[in-house]
Amino acid sequence: MSMPTVPNITPEIILKRREVLNLLLTSIALEEIGLSHIINAEGEKIQKMVKDHCLSLSDALALNNSVERMLRNVIKTEMLLQFKLEDVIKLEHMQDHHDEDLPDLPDLPCYEE
Repeated sequence: MSMPTVPNITPEIILKRREVLNLLLTSIALEEIGLSHIINAEGEKIQKMVKDHCLSLSDALALNNSVERMLRNVIKTEMLLQFKLEDVIKLEHMQDHHDEDLPDLPDLPCYEE
């Protein structure tokens, strides 16, 4: 069996800095929507279990534990999204300051130390 050959494809994707920032904000928003669906599903799970089943104490505690674990993961993801949003805001702030001095900036974000 021979190794597969992959053609040498070098696509050029050229994005302006503003477009990159907008794409980053869009990705954050889409992740937030996904998390809201997860939270809603957990609420619906609780409602269904309480409505349709006669829950024992151990069942209720197991349900609570399951929902708590999921919400902890949602919170962890929210924290990462907050960091991502703060980075985008910093990049936008850098862009605004550079716009005053330089009309043309490189397309990729640069970090100042």
